[in-house]
Amino acid sequence: MKISYSWLKDYIKTNEPPEEISAILTSIGLEVESIETVEAIKGGLKGVVIGHVMSCEKHLEADRLSVTKVDVGTGELLQIVCGAPNVAAGQKVAVATIGTTLYFSSGDEVKIKKSKLRGVESQGMICAEDELGLSSDHDGIMVLNADAQVGMPADEYFQIENEYVFEIGLTANHIDAASHIGVARDLAAYFKSKKIDVGFTYPSVENFKIDSSSNPYSISVENTEACPRYTGITISNVKVAPSPEWLQKKLKTIGLAPRNNVVDITNFVLHELGQPLHAFDADKIDGKNVRVRTFPEGTSFTTLDEKERKLSDQDLMISSETKPMCIAGVFGGISSGITDSTTNVFLESAYFNPVWIRKTARRHGLHTDASFRYERGADPNITVYALKRATMLIKELTGGEISSEIVDIYPTPIKPSIIDVDYQRIFRFIGKDIGIETVKTILKALEFSIEKESAEGITVSVPAYRVDVKIEADVVEEILRIYSYNNIEIPSQVRSSLSYQPKPDKDRLINMVSDFLSANGFHEAMSNSLTKSSYFENIEIFPTSNLVCIVNPLSNDLNVLRPTLIFSGLEAIAYNINRRNSNLRLYEFGNIYKLNPEKDVAKLEAYSEDYHLSIFVTGTEGILSWNSKPAEQTFFHLKGVVEMLLERFGLNLETIAEEPVSSLYLSDGLAYKLNGKTLVEMGVVTKSAKDQLDIKQDVYAATIYWSVFVSFIKKHSVKYHELPKYPEVKRDLALVVDKAVSYSDLYRIAIKTEKPPLKKVSLFDVYEGKNLPEGKKQYALSFTLRDDSKTLTDKQVEVIMDKLLKAFEKNAGALLR
Repeated sequence: MKISYSWLKDYIKTNEPPEEISAILTSIGLEVESIETVEAIKGGLKGVVIGHVMSCEKHLEADRLSVTKVDVGTGELLQIVCGAPNVAAGQKVAVATIGTTLYFSSGDEVKIKKSKLRGVESQGMICAEDELGLSSDHDGIMVLNADAQVGMPADEYFQIENEYVFEIGLTANHIDAASHIGVARDLAAYFKSKKIDVGFTYPSVENFKIDSSSNPYSISVENTEACPRYTGITISNVKVAPSPEWLQKKLKTIGLAPRNNVVDITNFVLHELGQPLHAFDADKIDGKNVRVRTFPEGTSFTTLDEKERKLSDQDLMISSETKPMCIAGVFGGISSGITDSTTNVFLESAYFNPVWIRKTARRHGLHTDASFRYERGADPNITVYALKRATMLIKELTGGEISSEIVDIYPTPIKPSIIDVDYQRIFRFIGKDIGIETVKTILKALEFSIEKESAEGITVSVPAYRVDVKIEADVVEEILRIYSYNNIEIPSQVRSSLSYQPKPDKDRLINMVSDFLSANGFHEAMSNSLTKSSYFENIEIFPTSNLVCIVNPLSNDLNVLRPTLIFSGLEAIAYNINRRNSNLRLYEFGNIYKLNPEKDVAKLEAYSEDYHLSIFVTGTEGILSWNSKPAEQTFFHLKGVVEMLLERFGLNLETIAEEPVSSLYLSDGLAYKLNGKTLVEMGVVTKSAKDQLDIKQDVYAATIYWSVFVSFIKKHSVKYHELPKYPEVKRDLALVVDKAVSYSDLYRIAIKTEKPPLKKVSLFDVYEGKNLPEGKKQYALSFTLRDDSKTLTDKQVEVIMDKLLKAFEKNAGALLR
């Protein structure tokens, strides 16, 4: 939310610098994320000074040029060649010195350098108004008043003041601060709590007066639930034209492009008071009847952006007698808007139901300044005041006349919240006795009215603009916010209690895994738990009934809770590939969500969430170098990392069962199981999943079921041992086995047969083909042997290898080759 510093000062009287106002706003809960300096004149006239033309003579080589001597207060006269016809001795002028950059009104940019014009040296430039950016006038140089002080910087002479714009990060409960009046009110309350009166005032509408009733329009609200209050008025004989400079400047300062005086006034009042308004071309309202209603499902309507939209029967519309004119509180229609030919205006100021506006805005993907405010709750009591404010400005700036009474339809006024507040509870919540008078001062400054008062507390009526204040704690929060958290001292004593921490510590464990993966070249990804349902609808066998759908999604791209981390990772990979970063190692922690449609979806029992760790590798490993070629990352790179991770936390790979992976997103991989529970699934991401994000290269992914992982590692402890004192012995065997026999089968036989001295078994070659019987293959295995108490002799090694060979022959039908 952009708030202009000078615009704020229209409502409060303060000379506090922007930096101090920024600090105050942040301290009272309106966090200033940045302060932007907006130059009134580009460049700020830096390097431009006031000069006195001491002499002026014609250039000997050019009739239209003059050679002047100018005093700029440095003690030396500058020789400047000038082409303006009106330059003369004795004038006070604006001089751009060497090194100055001028920004012309035309958009051109010129840097002043020492130069020669027709052989005569020129040491600066005497400027016209357009060359300074002050106006578009280029009739000649700008001649200043005779009393102008020589050498004075031009920005001081012209009293150029830069504008400052605060970028405020509004929290969801502070839509009241989405206007300059709202921010000024909070500032005034802060200063009043410090016993400083800054004279906070609303713009006056006392001079509002109906000129005639010559152009009345009737209003009918047919859905009072969606529109509790609707107010309208007409202004006739307006002249649509560009807005005056002061109005254009205010809008440009906060990033709005001026359009015309009528539309600019509605935008101005929106950002001044926080009340959205809409102006209609009154002559395009057939039947002179404004109806607030809904239309049948599928009705076509073209909005201001020239897009045809199909309306829902739950979209509240502003219509004429027969035709829709505007999506209420969201976006106007192309056929009823203000144009240069508009002469009569119907002005709307309304309060719409936030839920209706939010659903309509999401349904059509429209997010406007008006919907932003209506969705969060506008002030129902400000509609008439805002209407009068805008009407007076339209009358003033367009020359029109107010040609109808104000029609205000408000059948059921919204009652304010009445809250009892206890003084002692206030001080207990705050942690400090700030005084009863301070409490009352802050509440009155925030426009809370005190209905009752006693020695123990007060009863307050909450102003309509604070839609979120419902209970006593909310009132205390407002008091503390304005008093400022910074004014609550840190106590000298800290009281705490010991609490049992279950083991393993989840956060510590996550950090340890993160450190391990990061140390192995992985980067952590963090993504939204909301995703798009189309990912899963495009997978033919995916049970879409298990998706947890959002009732009021922000958009179609965020309409379900993710049932897997796979697509979150693929989105990150696609994002990087599109930016020429295709060699990736990523991991992500996060919850996945599922719905059991067989249970009552209205109850919590139907929903489940589980914590997962996903790991992704794709592209090449390492960097391109003149002396090495990067290797493609494969499934085995991923498998190696997963197994290192499991071993790092004490899991014995020998006890883990391997099965072919069975997953909707993965193929050609493995599932690791412990005691019948799936611990890890890993493999190649399927083409159907990759195609949804247009990823062409292979992606390998692993999902670690975190709850299963934690349940097993808490039973294990990692122990460290000293380095072995005795040497290892290596022996190789080439075994011919049936094709159905896997390496893992041989590995388990070896470990079971000779565990203590057998430290490692590895496969270094697989051969199938020539010189082997049909249905056979050859495994070349390497065995590492070591006894931690003594050096193994050749005879002992031979006994061990003979024992292993017999076990392979007996249990796997292996033959030594």
